Amino acid sequence: MIKAKNINKSYGNLQVLKGVNLEINKGEVVSIVGKSGAGKSTLLHILGTLDQSDKGNLWINKQSISDLNPKELAAFRNNNIGFIFQFHHLLPEFNAVENVCMPAFIQKQSTIQAEKRAKELLDYLGLSHRLDHKPTELSGGEQQRVAVARALMNKPAVVFADEPSGNLDSTTSKELHQLLFKLRDDFQQTFIIVTHNNELAEMSDRCLVMEDGQII
Repeated sequence: MIKAKNINKSYGNLQVLKGVNLEINKGEVVSIVGKSGAGKSTLLHILGTLDQSDKGNLWINKQSISDLNPKELAAFRNNNIGFIFQFHHLLPEFNAVENVCMPAFIQKQSTIQAEKRAKELLDYLGLSHRLDHKPTELSGGEQQRVAVARALMNKPAVVFADEPSGNLDSTTSKELHQLLFKLRDDFQQTFIIVTHNNELAEMSDRCLVMEDGQII
């Protein structure tokens, strides 16, 4: 699903990534752990095409990312990649269904088609009674499940999660972790997760440890 070779990234004189190589298979749940400043989030953003490496090559679903111009890359990201962040980034003026539909609207899907899938996802995630609620009317765990539904909206090849349970209490975190593995089991979904949560890391199929800009 993902192949990265010799990924390097610097910000000014600070070299954050130093020749990272990795391969991720379809249907894998892979955690990336390490101390703050090790380069985890920078690597995740490059793998997720939100940032560019200074040097190196990246393939996602057999597509060479360097071959895409900015417009093609944006379309590829919308069609193939989902994101879950520590803070849900839901749009406060829209309800749960509308928030989940946003990636489909960018893809220019019809409202009827988008809302049908959004409601199916929210029902699957146990939120069928919250469809018309806005983010401020939802608990932290419910907001994050809406964000998970939004990440899955366009049936992405891979989902990137950056500290997905970092803003949740321990019980809600455990529920979210179990949900991610249920999604993998039910849909063969691929997840790459940056986390400080040891329980989530240990549950993963593989745990990659980063130190000083490299996977050790």
